[in-house]
Amino acid sequence: MRIGVVGYGTGGRHFHVPFIQAACGVTLAGVVARAPATVAAVRADLPDTPVFASLTEMLAAGSCDAVTITTPPQTRDALVREALAAGVAVIADKPFAPSAAAGRALAEEALAAGVMLGVYHNRRWDADIRTLRRLMDEGALGTPWRLHSRMDFDDPATLEAGPEGGLLRDLGAHVVDQALWLMGPAVSVDAQLDMVELPEGRTDAGFTLTILHASGARSHISASKLNRLHCRELRLYGAAGSYVAQSSDVQAQAIFAGARPADDPEGWGREPEACWGTLSTAEGRVRVPSEAGAYHAYYEGFAAALRDGTAPPVTTDEAIATLAVLDAARISATERRRVALAEIEEA
Repeated sequence: MRIGVVGYGTGGRHFHVPFIQAACGVTLAGVVARAPATVAAVRADLPDTPVFASLTEMLAAGSCDAVTITTPPQTRDALVREALAAGVAVIADKPFAPSAAAGRALAEEALAAGVMLGVYHNRRWDADIRTLRRLMDEGALGTPWRLHSRMDFDDPATLEAGPEGGLLRDLGAHVVDQALWLMGPAVSVDAQLDMVELPEGRTDAGFTLTILHASGARSHISASKLNRLHCRELRLYGAAGSYVAQSSDVQAQAIFAGARPADDPEGWGREPEACWGTLSTAEGRVRVPSEAGAYHAYYEGFAAALRDGTAPPVTTDEAIATLAVLDAARISATERRRVALAEIEEA
């Protein structure tokens, strides 16, 4: 699969291109960049990769089987539609639409065009999430009762400001998708947002969500970027025991340190032993070696789906379900009430 990347900011440069380069059966076909400094960065990092001034120019070159749209959320919708209209498969970065209703419209457009549209919820391939999912699939915890997921970063400079930004749409898209993938569909949401005034406008800098799942289980999710905390923790309570892990976000740390997954495929994404989680059951407590994190597996899965005509690794239905929870959370925090997902689905 030949794939082009539209946008070379933090997302394109650090969370897409390195994993495209590491994915088996995938080739980087080009990058769309316009600002002189961005073009210079692409040429320095990827001297043999074509650089295009626009998606239109890239599509006209006919060198892509698919494109990843990783520009800011306010420009993403139009670019996804342009690629779909050209008959080129699309991977849309998260959140792939401003609302669940807008996501449904994009999904319907892709279906009508007969073009594959996937969404890049790459944090399903975090080491801690893959490890917990394996334990759940093995039945090690019994029936899941309650998930606690905390993602705090001491990283105020990357808070997406303004009314179209905010942490709920940013980290919220990741942790909600993880919760739904682990615990199943949501029924209702109760949310609180920590609001701040920034020069770009009022926005949410932190949140707490309680999701009631169709199974009767609950997820308690929180995140922050302005509170000078750095902690990633997962806790799952089940009928047969519990699992607790505090991970290191090993893939992101490695990328920002200059490492690349293509340079060490076998060693990539492996948490240090100090970050392994603990499984507690009636048989006792054991440290659980972490699964390897592997964001490049998303691209390998997308290439296989495009080749075989199967569903992409994250479908638009799954991504819309995440958007619906985010929409419900915004209403819940604003109106100070629990919001049923049925309200969002009917909107």
